[in-house]
Amino acid sequence: MPLFQGTAVALATPFRDGAPDFAALERLIEFQLENHIDALVSCGTTGEASTLSMEEQIQIVQFTVAKAAGRVPVIAGAGKNDTASALAAARAMEYAGADGLLMVTPYYNKCSEQGLIRHYITIADQLSCPVILYSVPSRTGVNISPSAVSVLSRHPNICGIKEASGNISQIVEISKYCSENFALYSGNDDSVVPLLSMGGSGVISTAANVIPQAMHDMTQAWFFGKPQEACRLQREYKALIDALFCEVNPIPVKYALHLMGFMEEEYRLPLCPPSDAAKERIQKTLADYGLVSQNA
Repeated sequence: MPLFQGTAVALATPFRDGAPDFAALERLIEFQLENHIDALVSCGTTGEASTLSMEEQIQIVQFTVAKAAGRVPVIAGAGKNDTASALAAARAMEYAGADGLLMVTPYYNKCSEQGLIRHYITIADQLSCPVILYSVPSRTGVNISPSAVSVLSRHPNICGIKEASGNISQIVEISKYCSENFALYSGNDDSVVPLLSMGGSGVISTAANVIPQAMHDMTQAWFFGKPQEACRLQREYKALIDALFCEVNPIPVKYALHLMGFMEEEYRLPLCPPSDAAKERIQKTLADYGLVSQNA
């Protein structure tokens, strides 16, 4: 069975005075659970993992696991740009109590396909926690090709892939390897239903920080045989999703969460607050969807 089916939220990491804000994180986690989120992803791209120390990542994952209290799976980001560091991070997240690991491709090195396969197999061989591959070539410069997936999907400890390439043709090819032991998850909020139509098991969503119930309902409508409802929700929330990606993730979604009262407007460099034009767009869009007042 998949590690989860439906919508997992890629949690944003709140900061206050330069440090993780655990009180704000608790509010965000409870908001997600109250709105039927299917899994929590901690310390991923949206969680600004690349700016967190290992000690901070461990604390955040442990906190998230404790607050989830077994109600939904907790998946921890653990990817690094070299295999030894990625394995060490994965072991730390496993020890912190994560139910699964989201492991981005090793960035900057731009390894060969054979190197990529060996990277994931080396890590998965030494863990008991299931691994979800994470392909986001726009950030890493490394793509997980369908031929690599054909090999990695057979590993007993690799349970799925978060596909964020935006390449529909590639996603169709990868969908051939979907099975009860290997799940395909969308990494793009604007194309969840197209991926579900190819046998996908759900989405790892940035937008769910703001609209957890809607993203949950979108996937559940599909699974319960209501494709027209799933398509309606995909279309209905397209403008909001676009606004949440009007600048690089997670800048817009953190600003949106700030407007909604969940966290301070605080980032870690090189991320910084959105432009005035982006702020205006995000605020107007949230107001249009009834998520904040018109004067927020």
